[in-house]
Amino acid sequence: AEAPDFELESADGPIRSAAFKGRAAGLYFYSKHDTTGCTNEAKEFSALAPAFAEAGAAVIGVSKDSVKSHVKFTSKYGLSIPLGSDPEGHVIEAFESWVQKKLYGREYMGIDRSTFLIKGGVIRRIWRKVKVAAHAQAVLDAVKSL
Repeated sequence: AEAPDFELESADGPIRSAAFKGRAAGLYFYSKHDTTGCTNEAKEFSALAPAFAEAGAAVIGVSKDSVKSHVKFTSKYGLSIPLGSDPEGHVIEAFESWVQKKLYGREYMGIDRSTFLIKGGVIRRIWRKVKVAAHAQAVLDAVKSL
């Protein structure tokens, strides 16, 4: 399937899908800073950032958190991947990652922890309801097999 075009705000200026046309990009959606899963996921992708770069791929984390909050999160954990801010949720919705969730019997809308591997404007692989452990490595393996 064709990947939706996206533009996200970040601490280093806008992150646009057009910038990745020639190479692979892993776009991963997470719900919130400083939650255990989201923090571990960001740390795992950061630890593998050099390997992704070597494989010619970029990794971008996306949440509704503000750019200011992204900056704090990045410095607190020494992250080395760009984080895109999607406060209105337009990009999250375009990738169908805004879903109904259930917690303690209560239903609500939230972000599905999901990752999309995009190359040449096409979604090559999708992970939904991601379990954090070893996920970054699985995405890296998929990049290498493209």
